[in-house]
Amino acid sequence: MSQSTSTYRGRYTEPVPTSNLSTLEEDFPEFEPFDDAGTEAGPRSHAPAAGALSVQNIDMYQQVNKPNHFTSAYDIENLVVRRGQEFVIRVTFSHPPTPEDDFQLEFLIGSDPSANKGSLVVVTFGARRGGPWSGRIMENQGQTLVLGVTPTPDAIVGKFRTYVAIVAGSGLQRTKRDPQTDLYVLYNAWCPEDTVFLPDEAERREYVLNDYGVIYQGSAGSVAQRDWMYGQFERGILDACIYILDASRMPIYNRGNVIKLVRRGSAMINSQDDNGVLVGNWSDDYSMGKAPTSWTGSVKILLQYVNTGVPVCYAQCWVFAGVFNTFLRCLGIPARVITNFSSAHDNTGNLKTDLIFKPDGTPDKRHTRDSIWNYHCWNEVYIVRPDLPPGFSGWQVVDATPQETSDGHFRCGPASVAAIKEGLLCHPFDAGFVFAEVNSDVVFLKRDRYGTLTPFKVDKTHVGQAVYTKAVGSSSSMEITHTYKYPEGSAEDSRSTSRAEEYGCERDHSELPDAQLSVTITANPCSLGQDLNLMVDFNNQGELSRTVHAHLAGSVVFYTGVTANHFKDQDFVVTVAAFQMERVMLKITAQEYMPHLGSQLCLHFVVTGQADDQSVTAIKVIDLVTPKLTLEVSGQPQVNREMFVTVSFTNPFSFPLENVDLSMEGPGLMGDRTRHYSVIEPQASISWMESFVPRLDGPRRIVAVMDSNTVRQ
Repeated sequence: MSQSTSTYRGRYTEPVPTSNLSTLEEDFPEFEPFDDAGTEAGPRSHAPAAGALSVQNIDMYQQVNKPNHFTSAYDIENLVVRRGQEFVIRVTFSHPPTPEDDFQLEFLIGSDPSANKGSLVVVTFGARRGGPWSGRIMENQGQTLVLGVTPTPDAIVGKFRTYVAIVAGSGLQRTKRDPQTDLYVLYNAWCPEDTVFLPDEAERREYVLNDYGVIYQGSAGSVAQRDWMYGQFERGILDACIYILDASRMPIYNRGNVIKLVRRGSAMINSQDDNGVLVGNWSDDYSMGKAPTSWTGSVKILLQYVNTGVPVCYAQCWVFAGVFNTFLRCLGIPARVITNFSSAHDNTGNLKTDLIFKPDGTPDKRHTRDSIWNYHCWNEVYIVRPDLPPGFSGWQVVDATPQETSDGHFRCGPASVAAIKEGLLCHPFDAGFVFAEVNSDVVFLKRDRYGTLTPFKVDKTHVGQAVYTKAVGSSSSMEITHTYKYPEGSAEDSRSTSRAEEYGCERDHSELPDAQLSVTITANPCSLGQDLNLMVDFNNQGELSRTVHAHLAGSVVFYTGVTANHFKDQDFVVTVAAFQMERVMLKITAQEYMPHLGSQLCLHFVVTGQADDQSVTAIKVIDLVTPKLTLEVSGQPQVNREMFVTVSFTNPFSFPLENVDLSMEGPGLMGDRTRHYSVIEPQASISWMESFVPRLDGPRRIVAVMDSNTVRQ
């Protein structure tokens, strides 16, 4: 009976390699006899014969390679290069190599590396044929050779181990394993043959190299912004990104495929079904972790995940998008964070967002299943899509916020933005879901006492009002709505939505008479703790005067549109003359809404009205403005020279702020620093100074965030 030491059973002869960081230290014997050398080749390892060529030193030439590959900012001891571009290695031998001396470089990634899978790459420098990476002798300096190595533009991305092997008689004599010569290979947005090639230099510097960003929040009429520190070059972050791929058990040989990699990353940034990086929480209870509003950036989150192996608590959409952006840029993939204002989250898989009202005109929250988020953040990556017809490469939507499953995992994308605009929802992945987020019709329905629903208004412009991202090279916003859809009501827009219907996204076809009566709500910006004035305008386009019996409903809502607390119901009557507009001023006092806020800062108002046979409705979302922190920097702005930053704040409210956490961070300047205050009394001031030593040159930023039980920024 034969015996086998292998316990592995499965579809493959060997386990599929899925680990990059935790590999065995010993890959090869130092001496490996050739397969055809016979059995007299000698021991598995022996010292080279006297006078034989041997390697004395391998210099990864970082001072030349890193600037050429735009990787100088990575805070890491090892060389980081981008694929498809030559890098230089200096190898010093025991004596000047002769033309008869034969040697090769070997680059290995993951366990059980193999040449046919791309995880074992042999680079030769003479007539002998090597692997897919090319090599050349750039300079002969006697004992030292300067060697140029060019990885293929589709090389596996990750951490490679480097060896020099010399042909010694009947085998190969290798250098010892040396972690200092390990090499990180990234995607290359500067290489025209790479699937992530981005032609514009300013965009490459923004979408790959910028470690600071702005994420837009609030509502379409009142856009707010949040600074976010991506920190993709900070110490430990590159290894953290590879660790995420290892934790996902992504096969090593798939990691050069950007479509597979971003799809895996989209699933792994959330913890919903794969023990990924972040736990989502849209409640008001963050007692088991940190509130999503308290994070300053991605670095602390990623390092905590790597160090504990446990998903980090808590995140909402902008945190998922911010951390995903760090992951993508760190690996060299051009990426940006997108905000869609009035984002439809439809639970029935069509292009209709149904809002249901009771017979008296008040919102029927019990029967309304769909929701409209004030905003939703996702990411775009700039990649080639060889799996799609021409014209659908470029920006692709990827979303790490867990909403719906895609092929069994909570993930979304990559979905071609160009395909979404054209309504071509047949192309993978998840284009229909994203199309609905920016294109749904809002259908207002009245539910009678028997449960019958009758539509009384359809708003085709409310959802996807604006799509924003940070502008290239500045902190201002850039509206990119036109990349997702044609102008509302245009022939092209009708064509796109008709196409979308052909692919299964049902839209609204309610036949409603032209409304002669309409209502709109406007309001000026309002600070937290101040009274709010709503201006409700009724417009009568008919020939008859109309008396409107109206109702105002006021709620505190999460930014997802879900009601946290209902605080106001007010009936009022207004008469609107023919062809006239009548304005009603409604005052909402701070005393009315403040007791119901919790940690939410968003007020949601709905006005409904009935005049004879006509129903009208309008929605207004108000984001309350919070006070700002003050940051002051002092000292000489110079690399490796001590500087100081002071953050100060005065509590402007009539109530104390309790359990306050103040955090600040600046990539290339300082890591995350946090200070806790148990209470800040009304009108009291705090001031906190920290020193730091800048690591990187150029324009740099520090962001500070204050978070408390009563006020979240």
